[in-house]
Amino acid sequence: MEKYTVDSITRNTLSQQVLEQIVKLLLSGQLKPGDRLPTEIEFMEILGVSRPVIREALSSLETLEVITKKPRGGTFFNKKIGKTPFMVMLALSMDNLPAIIEARMTLELGLVTLAAEKITNEDLEKLRETIDYISNSSDGNYGSQDREFHRIIAQSANNPVVEGMIDSLLITHEKTDSLIKYREPGITVEHHSAIYEALANRDPYESFKQMYRHLNYVRQKILKDHHTKA
Repeated sequence: MEKYTVDSITRNTLSQQVLEQIVKLLLSGQLKPGDRLPTEIEFMEILGVSRPVIREALSSLETLEVITKKPRGGTFFNKKIGKTPFMVMLALSMDNLPAIIEARMTLELGLVTLAAEKITNEDLEKLRETIDYISNSSDGNYGSQDREFHRIIAQSANNPVVEGMIDSLLITHEKTDSLIKYREPGITVEHHSAIYEALANRDPYESFKQMYRHLNYVRQKILKDHHTKA
């Protein structure tokens, strides 16, 4: 059996500590994405805990999409980050509106700077189509195209590490969008157009600036109404 370097288990939350030690094998480079994990019996010997504790930790990791169990084939670290860890954090904070908005801003501001470097002409054309749709909207019912604009930018960042975050980003967008009581298509078109131009010019600094202006405007608008109701 191979030797693995892990910390001893000393506190009461055994399954959580086991989970952390298993993830540490990945973070330390002792195992890599796609590698097979030690068996339950090997983990029992390595960590000095019971089989039910090992199984509980592995079950949690599987739920979080960190590992995959293959029938009669063993357990493996996934090669790609799943969306579940971010969904869990998001679900636990869904009632904390300022935190939800800040999470959206954090993700989008990073993604838009990458998108400025990577976005394709095809994606730029799709962005322009969403702007035209909003501009021609007569009833203010353009929420789906608003979300599509932000989804295209996020996807065009084309980064496998943050790929699992994009669904969470869209959920934060849907949450904040549902709280907007009145639409301002003129302002939306102005902001989206400025973001589009910055992306078309492949300018990450201007893209960040224009995205921040847009998201901060949305934040102030939503929080103002939220505090008024509270």
